[in-house]
Amino acid sequence: MKPQFLWKHLSSATGDLPVPPGSDQQTLCLVADLDRDGRMDILIGCRNAPPALVWYRQEARGKWRVYVVEAASIPLEAGGALADIDGDGDLDIVAGGDYRHDTLYWWENPYPRYAPDKPWKHHLVKTGEGVKHHDQLFGDFDGDGKLELVFWNQGAGKLFWAPIPKDPRADEWGRHVIFEGAGEGLAKADIDGDGRDELLAGGRWFDYESHRWTHTLIDPAQSEPRIAAADLDGDGQIEVVMVPGDANGRLTLYRFRDDPHRTENWSKTDLLRQEVVHGHTLALADFDRDGKLDIFCAEMRRWTADDDNPQARAWILLNSGKGGFTPIQILSGYDWHEGRVADIDGNGMPDLVCKPYNWQTPRLDIWLLMR
Repeated sequence: MKPQFLWKHLSSATGDLPVPPGSDQQTLCLVADLDRDGRMDILIGCRNAPPALVWYRQEARGKWRVYVVEAASIPLEAGGALADIDGDGDLDIVAGGDYRHDTLYWWENPYPRYAPDKPWKHHLVKTGEGVKHHDQLFGDFDGDGKLELVFWNQGAGKLFWAPIPKDPRADEWGRHVIFEGAGEGLAKADIDGDGRDELLAGGRWFDYESHRWTHTLIDPAQSEPRIAAADLDGDGQIEVVMVPGDANGRLTLYRFRDDPHRTENWSKTDLLRQEVVHGHTLALADFDRDGKLDIFCAEMRRWTADDDNPQARAWILLNSGKGGFTPIQILSGYDWHEGRVADIDGNGMPDLVCKPYNWQTPRLDIWLLMR
């Protein structure tokens, strides 16, 4: 019997949440506990109008207030990442410019001194070389115990690796090219079982060994995907899930046998057996609380001036634990762009954060899982 999910829907369109200040093109969405109070907060970035980046601070359980992080009209691209960049114990923010802007920034968390109208100080990570920075990710990919930043720079046609410098405020960060070519999407997982995270990006996985990067193609059809990875069937090996974010394509599960460095050792499973329309939201979480990670995937509704996909769908794919998944369509008609899954209300169950790109914007929706 399929579980019946009970949701509580909150929306800025009905006054449950503050309306996001800023543009009608919302690009960035991140969820984390920014003020270290044990409650999850939400970040929304945009372009074409200020403020470029705002923080939905959950000041008490279910009580939201909007704080400005970046007051200027910086045209931010989708993506963004969080890490303790300056080593002071709180999360800082990285985000980059869109197709008109060649700079990648990080914002210094001013914990504990916050004010709703006081922007955070931003610093430079990279400028020049190329515009558009769709996706960033932090991880320790070389095994030295320190975080590095990986980011796409689509205008330069490159994927970069940038260790956090000793003084991240001083100047541009040193960076190294991992890959040259088109791509989007970033995730990390220990693909080869060596105890260290490897990088997943643009239909490939990348391994750092002996001071150099190598890569293995998983699927050439997934050059600009949303990516998630974990051991989904309990066999001790990582499975990878990908879906095209800005195109139509298949939600696909990838498994490997023997050596994952060989493309021919990867096999794929079409999870929905139907086309996904701009599946710009993908995440893993245990929705039915059976101890196994399920898959959440959702479509965009609008990305041009038209109502491109009015029946945009959102699915939970329940994990049998034996390699199989049962899809359940839970919602339709909303615009999922960079949607997130996190326990927003603190009841131990995964909730859904939905930020549209340009449908009825500015707007924010949350679905709280009640049971």
